[in-house]
Amino acid sequence: MPGHGKKASLKATLQSQQSRLKAKQKAVHAAQVAEQRGKHRKSQSSSKSHPPPTVPFSPTDTILLIGEGNFSFARALLVDPPAGLEHLPPAAVTATSYDSEEDCYAKYPDAKEIVETVRSRGAQVLFNVDATRLHKCPALKGRKWDRIVWNFPHAGKSITDQDRNILSNQQLILDFLRSAPHYLAQGPTPLVHRKRRRKSRGDDDDDDEIVMDNMSDSDAEPSIRPTPAIAGRGTILITLRNVPPYTAWDVPRLAKNPPKSSRAGDTPDPRYKLLRSFVFRRSLWKGYEHRMTKGERAHGQGTTGVGGEDRTWEFCLQD
Repeated sequence: MPGHGKKASLKATLQSQQSRLKAKQKAVHAAQVAEQRGKHRKSQSSSKSHPPPTVPFSPTDTILLIGEGNFSFARALLVDPPAGLEHLPPAAVTATSYDSEEDCYAKYPDAKEIVETVRSRGAQVLFNVDATRLHKCPALKGRKWDRIVWNFPHAGKSITDQDRNILSNQQLILDFLRSAPHYLAQGPTPLVHRKRRRKSRGDDDDDDEIVMDNMSDSDAEPSIRPTPAIAGRGTILITLRNVPPYTAWDVPRLAKNPPKSSRAGDTPDPRYKLLRSFVFRRSLWKGYEHRMTKGERAHGQGTTGVGGEDRTWEFCLQD
């Protein structure tokens, strides 16, 4: 069957990417250990402050939030945002959930109150919005946004086999990246002032995923300020824990070089340019609480994602 062949080919391609990624990660890890030791020694002899956190929005942006869970990020953005976003018009924000309104409130006991707050501020709240099939949502038809944001996406299929779980989430990300282009504002490629760390052994020559915070130490200021990509075409922001198994999803590479379809006549997948990546600091977003796809779990003792940091990757469509 053609559909089965296509899925098998995609699975083989993703598995091949996983194997190469694992080999690369071993080499990179060794280099990172050495680099961290050097940084530790340097930090002990230097009192230089860290650059301020990155706020990837400006007050003039239109923002589409995907997979909002209990909508606490939308609330943080509207009610008590970081400095510089106080004048973001609530009408510029559209917050969406994959769940129906009834299911959302059943999963997340605090969601109803939060949604009422978000709506009272003047933002739009939508339910039953599938990130992989945005065209199926009539309320989004014909609209475009400067920023499309998905914090901590997850397929939520509870697959115990790690390789199959990774494939499931890679497919989720690919389907989202296919669905999103029609809803991104058009314009020139955005400009981002960024610094790069020195490439280490095992890094591919075109590995943009090493792009770090967009401000260098010399640019640091004591106050937080919005640091959006300079006006241009719309961008996609995806945030994940920067530790296994999430690093195995290899989101930057999926965006830049999606697997090719084996079926003649298929529309090529969109390709994205990685503009930057930066640490996502939850403390910036007052009242924000990450919620699992399955909702509240009584006595949950999961350890997935422990350690590391939250990191956001920002992409725009390639020319």
